[in-house]
Amino acid sequence: MYGIFRESLVIFKNYGGNGYLLYLFVAALIYLLIAEKDMRKKLLVAIVPAIILVGFFVPFTRIAYVAVIPDGGDTYYRLLWLLPMGVCIAYAGCKLFAEHKRIGVIVISVLIIFCGSLVYKNQYVSRAENLYHIPQVVIDICDKIKPEEGEPRVRGVFPDELIHFVRQYDTDILMPYGRDTLHHEYYNAVREAYHKPEVINAKELLAATRETKCRYIIMIEGRAIDTDLEDMGLILLDNIGGYNIYEDPKMAN
Repeated sequence: MYGIFRESLVIFKNYGGNGYLLYLFVAALIYLLIAEKDMRKKLLVAIVPAIILVGFFVPFTRIAYVAVIPDGGDTYYRLLWLLPMGVCIAYAGCKLFAEHKRIGVIVISVLIIFCGSLVYKNQYVSRAENLYHIPQVVIDICDKIKPEEGEPRVRGVFPDELIHFVRQYDTDILMPYGRDTLHHEYYNAVREAYHKPEVINAKELLAATRETKCRYIIMIEGRAIDTDLEDMGLILLDNIGGYNIYEDPKMAN
């Protein structure tokens, strides 16, 4: 039983990442269990979350979950999705500030200084290039290959760094695989051929793209490939932002 508890504790720590969210959440729960007098509010933001949290660590909960849910050992962390962490922390902070302004100011200031970070320094944050708040190169590429009004949707292969944004901009452009493949390892013939570590096998790539009805292949300029795609019958439509846009005439109909 102790071993199961330890596993749950590791899952809980991993769920919180490297930040202070879990510590804040536990502190907020304790504060609300003591300070909240309205039983309805306490039940919602303190008692029920506390029961869920305690239940998560009870070994029998994990045993029952694994017995009922397929692959339960890998998905047990999803029980933590039931915890309203953001709501509890925010409500506890507001309540502390409203009832004890000086203490609230001190606590919140300390948390901001030691736990906060300037989001604009994050590597994934950049100045917006357009109203869509996505890279302009994605818009330009999508505008180049998107179907005309009334025409059927098209399918294209995109580099990993563009996948996240394509569907945000135009749902008429489909892909043989989505962003889920970036975080989970499972076989996809197109991705397997497109992301060869060194040199792409052109025949293998075209076989996979044609099997999945891909009309367009967007490839980083200079990407190593054993045979030029134009020699394989594809048409180089344009080069936009360092990406070559190829069209496969066989998939145009």
